[in-house]
Amino acid sequence: MDQLITLEPLSLTTLLLNSLIGIVLSTGVAWYYARFGEGLSNRHKFARLIPVLCLTTILVISVVKASLALSLGLVGALSIVRFRTAIKDPEELIYLFIAIAIGLGLGADQQAPTVIAVCVIIVLLIGTRLFSTRAQKRNLYLDIQVPEQETASTFETVNGILTRHTQFVDMRRFDRRDQVLHLTYWLSCKDEAELAKLMDDLEKQIPACSFSFIDQSNTPG
Repeated sequence: MDQLITLEPLSLTTLLLNSLIGIVLSTGVAWYYARFGEGLSNRHKFARLIPVLCLTTILVISVVKASLALSLGLVGALSIVRFRTAIKDPEELIYLFIAIAIGLGLGADQQAPTVIAVCVIIVLLIGTRLFSTRAQKRNLYLDIQVPEQETASTFETVNGILTRHTQFVDMRRFDRRDQVLHLTYWLSCKDEAELAKLMDDLEKQIPACSFSFIDQSNTPG
């Protein structure tokens, strides 16, 4: 039992080195997400949390890795704490996992494999962006809210209008809350005149709807 609670001295030099590497890696990942991410949320605000999550993970793993008792205590503590915030954007979830993976790797003193793996991931993200010509054309979000009446026909009407007035359209979110249909699309119009026709068509065919357009490339933050 004494072996379970005996702690090996934590090397402050190693912890400092891992923290510095973690700051560099996580800051690079955060910058890439803030600059090239495609999430609906405030990307800059979310990116600022990535280094903090990474350093927190490094600290936790560095402390508990030398003691089975502390590891079991950590599991018990996490079973009590309830995280209620839902991550609905898969891209945000991916970057959170990257930050946690950096923290786990560095906390376990696996500096070289962690640095190499993160570099490979970043290269993969850059390559995917460069070779995804379709993604480069996407520049506009459309958020529509419609009272939930004749939902099926309303949904088909919205899709028909968007198909007529856009070069491409991709539905990103479908929610139904408080008898209101909430739709989010990612789309591209040929020009501003076509966008104006799209808005006129929505107002004419679905008078009860409310909608807003968001230029993703100009999201403040």
